[in-house]
Amino acid sequence: MHRKFYRWHIWLGWLIGVPIILWTASGLLMVSQPIETVRGNHLRSEQPALDPIIPVVPVLEGRKAKSLTLQQTTNGPFWVIAYADGGKRRADAETGKLLPPIAAAEASALAIAARSDAAAIQSVAKFSAGKAPSDLRRDRPSWQVIFEDDARFYIDADTGELLAVRTQFWRVFDFMWGLHIMDLQTREDTSHPILIGSAALALFGSILGFVLLFTRGARKRRKRD
Repeated sequence: MHRKFYRWHIWLGWLIGVPIILWTASGLLMVSQPIETVRGNHLRSEQPALDPIIPVVPVLEGRKAKSLTLQQTTNGPFWVIAYADGGKRRADAETGKLLPPIAAAEASALAIAARSDAAAIQSVAKFSAGKAPSDLRRDRPSWQVIFEDDARFYIDADTGELLAVRTQFWRVFDFMWGLHIMDLQTREDTSHPILIGSAALALFGSILGFVLLFTRGARKRRKRD
């Protein structure tokens, strides 16, 4: 019995060796930095306080609103209108008038204001909701503002909100997370047959190795007897 368990353990070791190495290496890298650093919180400036005004209800143009959120930027307060059909729009908080979508120059200014330190902009590009960059993880039209340190600030093209901050380390972290859950496409599926099967094999191999400790001891005692 010990010999059979030993053979199974060897073969399982070959099967689960690669997943275990990937899980260990990716997990080690992911815990090497605080999650706040990964998310780029150290690059985000503090949100300015709202001005003491009496806001005017925004014009909805006959569309049903899901929520109204009052926010503040360096240019003053504004409404973020989330429509029931999924769209978004911004409106002036003092007049209620709808504001136009964000242009490239304003997106750059908003990204600079959203950073806690001074950095030069390297490039600015606009993306539609259907062709959003993979690291944004949001189906929203956006401006991608890339700084000289390769940090990417995503500004909502409709509302001017800061959608995400992606640093170089975030992209490495994201790739390692994909390896960790064995999903390099969406990097979001944590329950699929390959991952479950690999984890089950790893668990079975570990239990089998633990059993071998006792069968080996019993085998040695029989030889002495």
